[in-house]
Amino acid sequence: MTEQDGLTVGRAAALVGVSVKTLHHWDAIGLARPSARTSAGYRVYSADDVARIHRVLVYRELGFPLAEIGRLLDDPATDARAHLRKQREELLGRISRLQHMVSAVDRMMAATRRGIRLTPQEQVEIFGSDWDPAWVEEAEQQWGDTLQWAQYDERVADLTPADWQQVADEHEALNADLAAARRAGIVPGSPEADALAERHRASLGRYFDCTHSMHACLGRKFATDPGFASYYDGLAPGLAGWLRDVIFANAAAHGIDPETATWE
Repeated sequence: MTEQDGLTVGRAAALVGVSVKTLHHWDAIGLARPSARTSAGYRVYSADDVARIHRVLVYRELGFPLAEIGRLLDDPATDARAHLRKQREELLGRISRLQHMVSAVDRMMAATRRGIRLTPQEQVEIFGSDWDPAWVEEAEQQWGDTLQWAQYDERVADLTPADWQQVADEHEALNADLAAARRAGIVPGSPEADALAERHRASLGRYFDCTHSMHACLGRKFATDPGFASYYDGLAPGLAGWLRDVIFANAAAHGIDPETATWE
C-alpha cells in the first residue's frame, strides 16, 4: 500500500500512539473515522483523518469526555485555530505543573535517600583522590532493584563520616595484606589464603549477605572485568588472578564448585 492510498488502522494506530482497539472504538462512535479508500476499495485514514485523531488526543489529554470532543470537532461554529491556541496554553500549564511535581518528588527522594550519606567532597577525602562519587549513582542504576542493594541501603544508612573512615581504613588494610600475600607467594588453598578469602568475604558482608557461591562469582569478575582487574593488578602484579584463585579454593573448601557457582 502506498502513502497516497492512506494508512491502515494498524499503521495509523502506530503513528499516533494508540491501540487499534481504540481507533476501532472511535470509528464505531463516529469520533474519528477512516474516510479514504484504496484503489481496491479498502477504507484507510487520510492525512485529514490523522490530523483529527491528533486533535482528539489533545482534547482527551485535557480531560474532555469523548462525546464533548466530538461536538467540539463537528461544530461548524467552532473556531478551530482559537481552540488550538487554548489547547496549547492548557498543555503548557499542565507541563509546568508536572515539572513542579517531578521536582517535588526528586526532593522527597533526596530527603529519604539512604546509602552513602556523604557529600562528594567527603567521599573523596575519605576514599582517596581516585574515588569518583559518580560510581555510587552508576552502581545504583545497575543494581538498585536487587536484594543485595536493598541490604546495602539498610546497613549503611546510619553510617557517619567517622564510620566510613573506619570502613576505608579497614579496606585499605585488607588490600595491603592481599598484595603482601601475593608478593610472598602465599598459595591459594593454604590456611593463610583461606583466612584472607574469608576476611575479604566478610568485608563484602558489611553491605550484603555474601555467600561462598556469590563470592566465587565476584572472584571470577575480579579477574575478567577490565576495571576490577586493573584495580587489583595496580596493587600488586597478578593480584586479580591470584585473588580469584584464592576465592575459588576457599569456595571449594566450603562445598562450592567455583566454575559453576551462581549468584544466589
